[in-house]
Amino acid sequence: MPKRPSTFLETDRLVLRPFTDADVPHLLALDNDPEVMRYINGGRPTTADAIRDRTLPRLLHDHPCTGTRGFWAAEEKATGTFLGWFELRPLADHDATVVELGYRLNRAAWGRGYATEGARALVDKGFADLGAERVTANTMAVNAGSRRVMEKTGLTFLRAYTEDWPDAIEGSEHGEVEYVLTRAEWEARQA
Repeated sequence: MPKRPSTFLETDRLVLRPFTDADVPHLLALDNDPEVMRYINGGRPTTADAIRDRTLPRLLHDHPCTGTRGFWAAEEKATGTFLGWFELRPLADHDATVVELGYRLNRAAWGRGYATEGARALVDKGFADLGAERVTANTMAVNAGSRRVMEKTGLTFLRAYTEDWPDAIEGSEHGEVEYVLTRAEWEARQA
């Protein structure tokens, strides 16, 4: 049996751990669910080659400024079931002050509070241990579920904006939204 990667972070119900090459089948299943990918690429299928050649290298990237990766596989603590991934990634490799929060969970994990639980734990770790001064998160304006998670995590709406999508997907005409949480706001909530 392969050795389990070391745990980066645990919550009451989740284990966040570094990705390995063995996660390719999990990532392939996750990125081939049209509902999971609806607000990412319009639900188009992803190939195993794309996972191995583009996705996995991004998930395995170490950030010198934090001494960690920016993406972690999420497993249900009780069962070890792969649920998806979380991101708390510095926007610049050598500057830990501004980090991006993200998450992608399989449909079986939706509506169970996992996204909020994992996101809150990562935000806390970012401010407490990783040198973050600002956490930012973005999604399509029409992605109500992701926006709710951002709000429950403590981020507040900053702005709406539009981007040029190489391949427009349903809802992209409504633009994007950015949410943010600063260290000062986070510290005020800890008091």
